[in-house]
Amino acid sequence: MKANSMAELAELIRQKQWTLCSCESCTGGLFSSRLTEVPGVSAFFKGGVVTYWTEVKTNVVHVDPAIIEAEGVVSEATAKAMAEQCAELMHCDMAVAFTGNAGPDVMENKPAGMICTAIHVPGQTWTFTDLLNGTRQEVREQIVERVTERSLTILRQIW
Repeated sequence: MKANSMAELAELIRQKQWTLCSCESCTGGLFSSRLTEVPGVSAFFKGGVVTYWTEVKTNVVHVDPAIIEAEGVVSEATAKAMAEQCAELMHCDMAVAFTGNAGPDVMENKPAGMICTAIHVPGQTWTFTDLLNGTRQEVREQIVERVTERSLTILRQIW
């Protein structure tokens, strides 16, 4: 990961005086871990939830089970619901969410490396699907970097 990407994201959020939270499944808290390597993020980062099991997505974050049943755990619809529900749960301005199959095997007919993500800000949520190559750790690192870069792009566009 580019060391300055996360620091730049932190600075933009801090300047806007927004708060941030995360809802992570396949990344297992990696986004939160990378973010908290940046000094001073406690000023705006409320926290993250690792929702590895479906029941945690539905019972803790309150993702509608009908979305998961209709679209699957690895879907943009689920990522969107995760981000929006996490923002509501934690009273945050911005939320990021990750759900996917980091590999190495096919899961729910989704190939290894298929990751769905969402970035939520007040009034709008963007969703993305990526098909990445590499080991589980490489896939996780790649998607955290992509979401960080996409968050920077979105924040620059809306501000």
